[in-house]
Amino acid sequence: MHGYTPGAVEPTTELMLAHKHPDDRNDVADRITRALELGESFSSRHRFLDTAGNLHHVMVVADRIHDQAGKVTGTAGFYIDLTDTLAESTRDAVSTRLSEVVEHRAVIEQAKGVLMHMYRINADQAFKVLAWRSQETNTKIRNLAAALIDELATLPKSSPTTVTTFDHLLLTVHERVPRKN
Repeated sequence: MHGYTPGAVEPTTELMLAHKHPDDRNDVADRITRALELGESFSSRHRFLDTAGNLHHVMVVADRIHDQAGKVTGTAGFYIDLTDTLAESTRDAVSTRLSEVVEHRAVIEQAKGVLMHMYRINADQAFKVLAWRSQETNTKIRNLAAALIDELATLPKSSPTTVTTFDHLLLTVHERVPRKN
């Protein structure tokens, strides 16, 4: 796990501590010292850098090694590499949060579009209108935007002339889109 070929080095406490992340090194050293001085087992969750410089998040569970006289001479145990588990957990959390942000942002963008059309204002001005109403009413912008979009159905229907004009616009707008070679 640390990047050494089995048998290439003697796994001393000093060598293992040298690989610990600088922010975790003292805590791990204190735990080892306590285990040796008080004869206790220990566990730790910390980070270390392998020989290639890759960061690993690990959990270590260790017990004492005794000599024939019963004196504690070291520790033995196992590492569990949590790096992939933590990375996956982080990706899942970010993915969940990102989808929430996108969903909230989408309804805000829809509300901005309505305001832009209705008041013939630009996107920045539309957002300022939403922000102003949000502050004035102590309502989160995304909630205000969602309610506005939900209540659009209560507005009077567009006139047949407006719908026909929009239909034509929708069906021919591609003819006015600049082509890039």
